[in-house]
Amino acid sequence: MRFAQIGLGIVAIILSAFVLAFPGFTLITIALLLAVVLFVVGIERIINGLFLRGKPRWTNTSLGVLVIVLSGISMAFPVATGIVLLIFLAYILLFDGISRIIHGAAYKSSNKTSRIFSIVAGAISIALSVMIIASPFVGALFVSICYQYLLIVGIQMKTSGTIGSRLVIKS
Repeated sequence: MRFAQIGLGIVAIILSAFVLAFPGFTLITIALLLAVVLFVVGIERIINGLFLRGKPRWTNTSLGVLVIVLSGISMAFPVATGIVLLIFLAYILLFDGISRIIHGAAYKSSNKTSRIFSIVAGAISIALSVMIIASPFVGALFVSICYQYLLIVGIQMKTSGTIGSRLVIKS
């Protein structure tokens, strides 16, 4: 357990430091990596379509070409792709926040503290998503600032693993 805490803490520190240093670069890198992966997937769809018989052959080939074209556009315009990806993620945060609030408010079987945390986390998710949707640039800056939390958690995990006590398994 301690080795996992130390290892994951170090990974969290390194990733959060990278994101803090290069927040825009990180988003563009993710968009480019996704576009490259989809480009390869498009090639695979075309090759797969060449060896099939019947209608699936043309469907696979056509959709493979479409995937290649769209991924090529994404590679040509990585900043725009990053912004679209950020807005998409903002909507995911919005739906997750609504879900957390409903869960916290509706499930009376959970303890009160857990329900309050669920509602607060949901409200934070909704606020962050609205901020990103309203202004992707400001939202991206705010998200990069939020990565400081990941840095703090990483330091805490590494410290707990380094100086923490051994786990005692009772039989």
